[in-house]
Amino acid sequence: MPVAYLIVEMHITDMEQYKQYMAEAPAAVKAHGGEYLVRGGRHESLEGDWTPHRVAMLRFPSFERAKAFYGSEQYAAIRAKRKGAVEYFNSVLVEGVAAPV
Repeated sequence: MPVAYLIVEMHITDMEQYKQYMAEAPAAVKAHGGEYLVRGGRHESLEGDWTPHRVAMLRFPSFERAKAFYGSEQYAAIRAKRKGAVEYFNSVLVEGVAAPV
């Protein structure tokens, strides 16, 4: 079964408030088998006109596990903590390729 990736672009407008979200989100991610691959950090647009302010990328064991994470009551409560702290928070879930055996 292929893994799944959750890719997020966001623009944080209130870092102090957003820190509450950042402090609690990793536990919800881990509870659903996920892990952070990217969480902020240096980035550069190499082609096209996409210039995100901040990027995050998470890996989950499957598309279904990622959807379960996003739809969980635990994560819904955590998501509420970022309300008003971001101008936008766009995310896409994509299934990875199955690795050859």
